[in-house]
Amino acid sequence: MIEVLAPLPVLLPLLGAAGALLVSGHPTYQRTLSTVVLAVVLAVSVTLLFLADGEGASAVSVGGWPVPLGIVLVVDRLSALMLVVASTVALGVLVFAVGQGAADGSEETPLSIFHPTFLVLVAGVGNAFLAGDLFNLYVGFEILLMASYVLLTLGGTAARIRGGVTYVIVSLTSSLVFLAGIGLVYAATGTVNMAQLAVRLGELPEGTQVLLQSMLLIAFGIKAAVFPLSAWLPDSYPTAPAPVTAVFAGLLTKVGVYAIIRTQTLLFPGGALDDVLMWAALATMLVGILGAVAQSDLRRMLSFTLVSHIGYMVFGIALGTAAGLAGAVFYVAHHIAIQTTLFLVAGLVERQGGTTSVNRLGGLARRSPLLAVLFFVPAMNLAGIPPLSGFIGKLGLLQAGVADGSPAALTLVAGGVVTSLLTLLAVARVWTRAFWRSPNQSPADDTAAAAAADAGPQRAGGADGADDDGAAPSGDRPRTALQDAWRRHTAVATASEPDLPPAAGAVRALRPLPRTMVGATAALVALTVALTGLAGPLYGLADRASVDLVERTPYVASVLDEGDG
Repeated sequence: MIEVLAPLPVLLPLLGAAGALLVSGHPTYQRTLSTVVLAVVLAVSVTLLFLADGEGASAVSVGGWPVPLGIVLVVDRLSALMLVVASTVALGVLVFAVGQGAADGSEETPLSIFHPTFLVLVAGVGNAFLAGDLFNLYVGFEILLMASYVLLTLGGTAARIRGGVTYVIVSLTSSLVFLAGIGLVYAATGTVNMAQLAVRLGELPEGTQVLLQSMLLIAFGIKAAVFPLSAWLPDSYPTAPAPVTAVFAGLLTKVGVYAIIRTQTLLFPGGALDDVLMWAALATMLVGILGAVAQSDLRRMLSFTLVSHIGYMVFGIALGTAAGLAGAVFYVAHHIAIQTTLFLVAGLVERQGGTTSVNRLGGLARRSPLLAVLFFVPAMNLAGIPPLSGFIGKLGLLQAGVADGSPAALTLVAGGVVTSLLTLLAVARVWTRAFWRSPNQSPADDTAAAAAADAGPQRAGGADGADDDGAAPSGDRPRTALQDAWRRHTAVATASEPDLPPAAGAVRALRPLPRTMVGATAALVALTVALTGLAGPLYGLADRASVDLVERTPYVASVLDEGDG
């Protein structure tokens, strides 16, 4: 059965993307098709997880080509678990985007572009998780990166183009390093199949192994936003639409972390660079969280916490023990769900309050108690408050560090505790300022100030959704300079936004939160809570996956036996 199911997490989204393009003139068909495709991918992923956990690792040679020549897809506990978590959050984000599109039209997430590109992104993620050779892993990265370039610049605003340029340059640099590393690996061993590399790399001189390992770590470190290769992320992610930012934060960096786990355990098990990884993990945790504490914008704060908590995962990988890897695998699954949920909540906060700047928000808990709950639960989970899954994952990693007992590991244990406390401080500041306190300045006051500084009726043009000649888009009512200033100042561009009050100082009416958007976010919040209730079985699965990673034999045997067969 695995032979039939393994290609589907890649094949179905690609076919769905083609179908979404064919029905691009019918938004309802696009939404239905995309949702059904991702629901089927989730069902397939869950089936693959049960099969991999019960039967062990399995390899599928696509097209029947021999293992060294053809494309090999490998389904083991780790890859299947990543597929399940990724497809779950992708489905939640898609439903959120559908709700946003229904409420606001297609200005933020143009349907004819968004749905096929989103499905291509999911296909790239699935291919990266299943790839059995380095070049196919590279192809998976390039598929998801090409899709991410489009998604990041949806809407065409200046901020999104600027963030997209930074992201493209960094991604291309990472891809070039990765491709050069693949070339060197092939030159040294004559193969890029990871099962064969697990056997042949050990025969190379130690210096050559370290060079190859360094090249791959640099490439994956950029993609995973490991310090000092993480400066690009906080400037790129917050500019995108809320669904795009959420799926980026939840999945893209974790694909890089997955690649580090796979190559470190399978190809370079000797631990030559483990000390370097430990200090990189410590720097990632501390620099990231210090940046988060300094932020006054919710999205930027979450972007810095995203960087910071990558350090926990790298910590578990650097330990190289079964306990450390189990903690890292559990924490990756936990963090995908938590970070995606928080960025969706940030989108709802922006919609409700007109901004994500915590200095201009206030009273959200009183005005929208449901939104307050949707933020509070995953925020406390991110901070690691007992007994939530964030606490369980961090506790497992810290215990693994104490069991290791080395000075570097104990230093990282202390750094992990400090990072957790500072994470609590960062999310508590958002809670007290944006949700708990009374608003100290109304958005209308800032609107009036922005309009006064605008000095004239100049229009925002393409960045505002208007035509180049300054006319409002077809179907929109004419907007005043005050309304244009409001839209530029808050970076909210939605086709259905009601006209703002003409009088300066008037209070901006709150828009109701669309039920579909709230429902998708609430479902992911419920998933983060369910991770706590299912922590025992999930951690047991992570333990079994980590044992396979340390032993390497199940993975290697499944691929090489497939080649013999």
